[in-house]
Amino acid sequence: MDGSSDTTQEWGPFGRPLFDDPSARALSRVGVVDVGSNSVRLVVFDGAARSPAYFYNEKIMCALGAGLSETGRLNPEGRERALSAIRRFQEVARQICHGELTAVATAAVREASDGPDFCEEVLRETGLKIHVIDGAEEARLSAQGVLLGWPGSYGLVCDIGGSSMELAEIDRDSVGKRVTSALGPLKLKDVKGGKKGRRAYINTVLDQLKDEMGSQRNRLFLVGGSWRAIARIDMERRGYPLRVLHEYRMSAKAINATAQYIKDNDLEELRLRCGVSSSRMSLVPYAIDVLKGVVRRFKPHDIAVSSYGIREGMLYEQMPDRLRRRDPLIESCRFAEVKDARLPGFGKALYQFIQPLFKSADEERRRLIKAACLLHDVSWRAHPDYRAEVCFDNATRANLGGMRHSERVFLGLALLHRYRNKREGTRFEDMFDLLDEKQLKQAEVLGKALRFGAMLWLDSSADMGELVWRPKKRELQLTLPPSAAALYGEVAEARFQSLVDALEATGSVTVLK
Repeated sequence: MDGSSDTTQEWGPFGRPLFDDPSARALSRVGVVDVGSNSVRLVVFDGAARSPAYFYNEKIMCALGAGLSETGRLNPEGRERALSAIRRFQEVARQICHGELTAVATAAVREASDGPDFCEEVLRETGLKIHVIDGAEEARLSAQGVLLGWPGSYGLVCDIGGSSMELAEIDRDSVGKRVTSALGPLKLKDVKGGKKGRRAYINTVLDQLKDEMGSQRNRLFLVGGSWRAIARIDMERRGYPLRVLHEYRMSAKAINATAQYIKDNDLEELRLRCGVSSSRMSLVPYAIDVLKGVVRRFKPHDIAVSSYGIREGMLYEQMPDRLRRRDPLIESCRFAEVKDARLPGFGKALYQFIQPLFKSADEERRRLIKAACLLHDVSWRAHPDYRAEVCFDNATRANLGGMRHSERVFLGLALLHRYRNKREGTRFEDMFDLLDEKQLKQAEVLGKALRFGAMLWLDSSADMGELVWRPKKRELQLTLPPSAAALYGEVAEARFQSLVDALEATGSVTVLK
């Protein structure tokens, strides 16, 4: 990468360390401009250091790479639009960022004969230096972006842009082999020979990529706007209830069915139903042919959509190992508690109090229980009549990494029960189908445990008492210290009984003297 000194190179395009302290919990408004072949985007990251959130996110579809195969130059109209967008982004960043913007450019700018001239023009007009990355680096950063959202993952990352497509293998916390290709939809539009010629070209390139990458039968992670558009169409075809693209799962069979669905439908009508931009939709027929070919050759055991890519990979690049090892879900929830809860720190005490109810829970379930405890009070500012719905919306639609869709619904349902005894009659009932009966019951028990525990509201260091759960005898015993006795009033008693009923148990209460 470019850099004026060894120190600048050490910190990559940012030119400065973002995580001076490995124990840091927060990241403060770091802005990144991604100059792609199809779009130019500004993202400003903020929030939990291990799980940065989008404080600001704006995209302009510039199609810089349109016609590049024929002319060897950037699309003139796209170039003007990109420059205009970057001028705006610089002004936005000046007002909201806590440091200078960082910009990276990918396939179109690195391949175009006038790419260097464009970078010079941007620097001259806006003062922003664009770091042009090569294909292998693009693949590596995309793979690291996936690792930011899925710590410890393994499989094949497939990142499609407008002018290129990259593959990279990941194994736990490292990136292995990686390759780049010219299989971006904007490039494919210029392939001679119509559909037959284009498919022959796709097959030839994919065969070469398969030879280079070898067998990759694990999970396939999809990064890029064209893949996300296809996933949104797959959701429409299935009538899928949760419209969150990150962690959305598909199968090879689903990809083939969606390819046929795209072929059978009018693209404009489909675009309007799915909320896809016209410029993106025009690329979908090319992208779906590539995706079918990737799936056919690599035969992944499942396919997951990632909203994280190059920009997140740039942040992950700088994270010290100590920070990388943290759970992104728990870090996000801890940050939310500190920022929004009435009594930050109480979530930990609440977790310790209700833990006896979940002694048999595995590690995946325990982290959701911990997340629910941290989030149990962050929506208190919502109107009481809508708190349950706000909680569910926050959990299922928030920018939270490291969660499957079913886990989002589980967490949302637990928080809904934190404020509401019954889940029937809500507008979310179609999403409950993502959970089985056992999971629905577990979420209800967790929510009612939170609802009761919150009644013993003292402070994060006070003695809340003790729960003893005997699952074989279906007995729940509550022991309260003298300091908490007065808190066990009529409402608390009713909520304790609701928890007992959810457990299908009998309950008893002892107040120590």
